Amino acid sequence: MSSPENAPRWYRSRLVWVAVILLAVSVGAVVLVRQADQDAKPADLQAQITARMRTTLEQADPGQHNHAGHGAQQVATEGKPPVICGVRVYGYEPSDAAALTDVRTVYGFHLCGVAEKKRPWDVAVKLAGPLIMDMSTNPPGIQVVEATADVMFVDRLRQMFPDKYEELALKEALTQSEMADQRRRYDAAAGL
Repeated sequence: MSSPENAPRWYRSRLVWVAVILLAVSVGAVVLVRQADQDAKPADLQAQITARMRTTLEQADPGQHNHAGHGAQQVATEGKPPVICGVRVYGYEPSDAAALTDVRTVYGFHLCGVAEKKRPWDVAVKLAGPLIMDMSTNPPGIQVVEATADVMFVDRLRQMFPDKYEELALKEALTQSEMADQRRRYDAAAGL
């Protein structure tokens, strides 16, 4: 049997154990920081894509992202009223893109309201639905999912969207936080 007196001197030294603990904590901290950096990059890219998608839709003529032939009403006011959009990104290709400039195609959802002065959200002209944004062009191309006389909306969506995004596009719209932000921005733009 081994007793503390027979143990090697380094084994009993408190200083050695303190150094071992500090080394272990330092290694753990480095691993966590590197992991956080790797996790932050996709989140940052996701935020960049969301911002670019929103900006593109808000700057585009509403006719570019209409659905099923519904156009924004022409308004007899000075200038064009702002379009305020909420967006949700379902995914993008290539999926391993590391920077916004690497992204070629974005699959997502948009809900936009034409913010005419003093017109509340509930009666505003709205444009909504799944869309595909071609980021390889300047400005990005916008392709909305539309039914035709021969193809139902669901079938057209399945033709346009990759399998991994189809179910999201059929079920999911904006998140609650994105919707709240959009409503706040809409009310400000409409002067409410």
